[in-house]
Amino acid sequence: MNASRIALVTGANQGLGRALVEGLAARMGAGDLVLLTGRDARRVAEAATEVARLPTTRSQVLGRVLDVTDTDAIDRLAGELHQQYGGVDVVISNAVARVLPDESQSERADEFIDVSNTATHAILRSFGPVLRPGGRLLVVASSLGTLGHLDARLHPLFDGASLGQVEYAVESWRSAVHSRTSEEAGWPRWLNVPSKVAQVAAVRAVAAERRARDLADGTLIASVCPGMVDTATSRPWFSDFSQAQSPAEAARAVLDLVFAEGVDPALYGELVRFGKPLPWHDGAPLVEQDRMLRP
Repeated sequence: MNASRIALVTGANQGLGRALVEGLAARMGAGDLVLLTGRDARRVAEAATEVARLPTTRSQVLGRVLDVTDTDAIDRLAGELHQQYGGVDVVISNAVARVLPDESQSERADEFIDVSNTATHAILRSFGPVLRPGGRLLVVASSLGTLGHLDARLHPLFDGASLGQVEYAVESWRSAVHSRTSEEAGWPRWLNVPSKVAQVAAVRAVAAERRARDLADGTLIASVCPGMVDTATSRPWFSDFSQAQSPAEAARAVLDLVFAEGVDPALYGELVRFGKPLPWHDGAPLVEQDRMLRP
């Protein structure tokens, strides 16, 4: 990637997103720009100022308010960066809505799906076309994003699907949650599982259309699993955090993927964890988390 690179991270006020911004700002150059985005103006401004003052920061860091549930705002920002800079070099879609086990999954479904899935679709549609050759477009998912974590009845909705078909599947899931027919149709009660599978499927769909061109010019589109991260969002869901990483530790493998020379074809379009692709069809439906939840 050339000098004067432009990077953007969503959901970057805290946790993994903040660590990704810090890592980008430390590894990019003085002529480069990292945009730290979030939906709260005060928190965005404070976080950007704090990162800019770190002794490790080399590039310019700016805060930018971006509510990822506003798909028009995502499209406007992509257009603005294209017009002002000729495109963007790094986009990391990291925003997620926090849902706790004692909260109703059905009541929080719209917010969760809008932040995790509708936003992912919008970022792929808006930033894919303005990603410069040699760029990186990464969607933070998790190991739960492999197809096998869903009931086999749901696999045809995502396996080999186009982006439009993934969007339709997500909206069908949303409707089933609201009509209280989701479990009957095979959807898990825990929102995180179908959400992550859909994120990975959306990335696979876009990557399938661009693969030859992107590999020719060293561009990478992929979903990434940072591993277990000790954050306020994840801690309520797991009983054993002995192997959990700090956000800074978890960011390291993602950043290594950003700054790798060239693109490994085996990673293109895949769900990548610690530099290795996770097989799309692996996994098994989870029951422990579903047992914890309110409907």
